[in-house]
Formats: sequence, C-alpha cells, structure tokens
Amino acid sequence: MTKLAVVRPTAHDFPALTELWEASVRATHHFLLESDLQFFKPLIQNQYLGMVELVALQEPTGKFHGFLGVLNGKIEMLFIDPESRGQGCGKQLLLLALEEWKATELDVNEQNEQAVGFYRKMGFEVIGRSPVDGMGKPYPLLHLVYRGG
Repeated sequence: MTKLAVVRPTAHDFPALTELWEASVRATHHFLLESDLQFFKPLIQNQYLGMVELVALQEPTGKFHGFLGVLNGKIEMLFIDPESRGQGCGKQLLLLALEEWKATELDVNEQNEQAVGFYRKMGFEVIGRSPVDGMGKPYPLLHLVYRGG
C-alpha cells in the first residue's frame, strides 16, 4: 500500500468521504435495507461529517482509505474503504482517536460482527446495549468503552 498521510478533511472532501462511507457500509452492514442507506447518505454528507472532529488517511493521489470522527470524547464514526480493510487503517485511526482526543467510548451496530470483533481486539468492552440505533431504527447498538489492550 502507498504511504498514507493523516489529514484533516474539510467540507470540500465530504462527497469523497460519503462515497467511502457508502462503500464501507455496503461491505460490512449487510443487515441494512437499501432504503436505510439512501436515508443516511445525505445525512452523512450534509450534517454528520460537519459535526465531528475528522481525521482521515489519504494517499498522495487524493484517494481516501478511511476516516474517523470524534465528538465530545466519543468515536462517532470509523469507516474504511473495503479495498483497504485488514491493512491497519482502522487500527491507525482508532489509536489516533485514543491518543489525540482521549476518545474512549463508541457505539457499534451489534449486527456488524466484524466491527464488534475489531473493537474487542483493540481493547474495548461492551458496557451496554440499545435495541434501536440513534434514529430509532431497529438496529441494536452495543455501547463500548476502552479498557486498554
């Protein structure tokens, strides 16, 4: 893999990050309906990306390989390009969130078993569960906190 730079995306980058988000979700969130993807996509691009502290991994060509968003000490989003999964991008971004923002909490879709396994491997523990997501949709969330590892 090409050397990736850690960058702070701006609103100019939101369309590219939204495309990465969609590709990542399609690869990992098989439980979501197409209507849910279409519901969330404009919210990601037009609202959510602008609400968080963003950091991303980008190659010199401009291609993004992953991004992470933190708000008030909580990791709100971590998405990796499907072609970049398993190459350390998620770990690099997660460690940056822990170091730079002391972000030790996150929620993850319970049905996204790969992500749940990744976070547990990285030292997070499940401390609670909600039967619905933040929008009230029937996708249970696990609440995790970093315990070290």
